[in-house]
Amino acid sequence: MTREDYRLLDSGDGRKLERFGRYVLARPCSQAMWRPELPKSEWDQADASFDREDGNNWHGRANLPKEWTIETCGIKFRLGGTDFGHLGIFPEQREQWRWIMGRKFKTALNLFAYSGGSTMACLKAGAETCHLDASKGMVEWARENARLNDLAERPVRWIVDDAHKFMRRELRRGRKYDAIILDPPTFGRGANGETYKIERDLKETLALVKELLSATPAFVLFSSHTPGLSVKVSENILGQLWPEARLESGEMLLGDKCPSGIYTRVILGENE
Repeated sequence: MTREDYRLLDSGDGRKLERFGRYVLARPCSQAMWRPELPKSEWDQADASFDREDGNNWHGRANLPKEWTIETCGIKFRLGGTDFGHLGIFPEQREQWRWIMGRKFKTALNLFAYSGGSTMACLKAGAETCHLDASKGMVEWARENARLNDLAERPVRWIVDDAHKFMRRELRRGRKYDAIILDPPTFGRGANGETYKIERDLKETLALVKELLSATPAFVLFSSHTPGLSVKVSENILGQLWPEARLESGEMLLGDKCPSGIYTRVILGENE
């Protein structure tokens, strides 16, 4: 039985209460418009909290170590509070990591890859993997997660670059991938100041993704935290690009009731 260090304890009134190993944190969750189930006294016992009521603010951050490690769905993560309230993990992606680890594919590209949860899943699935993010710090964070998971010696490339520039270079080199994973930001900045806006750039991103798929593709896994980008919108976009594929879509959840983004799996090879 795998260790599970993450748990959603409660949500409501635009907040979520989560346990990450030894530490309980309260952070914003805009879609949690219902009432919390736990009394206020339990929320007040959180080790630290974060809000955006007047800028980005941690409260009780001194109660947290600079970094600590947790394990969830068989993957270890180094955590630490960032100035934007993130910790180095998006636990709503756990079902996607489990799904990846159950697939068979030889090569994978993880775009906008953050701290590498999907990269770890690809490496555990035995795939040669390319991890790309525009942030040098996040790529180093992902490399540390690979070391934590004894995966640093697996075949993996760590790339700091703008996603579109990198994909175009890969096409010129003739590189192809069996599986491509992407969670593009609503708005982001590239390694050299490039900007990414999902409403402007997603079509080009996905067109490049399609060109980069190998002759024996396994899947494309798209996820998004962009407000207004619904499951149906995702299915419409991806279904037009891959009309022959089977799509699996849904909301990514924290616990069993707290939505935190959407996903669509474009299944191109039946290999369960």
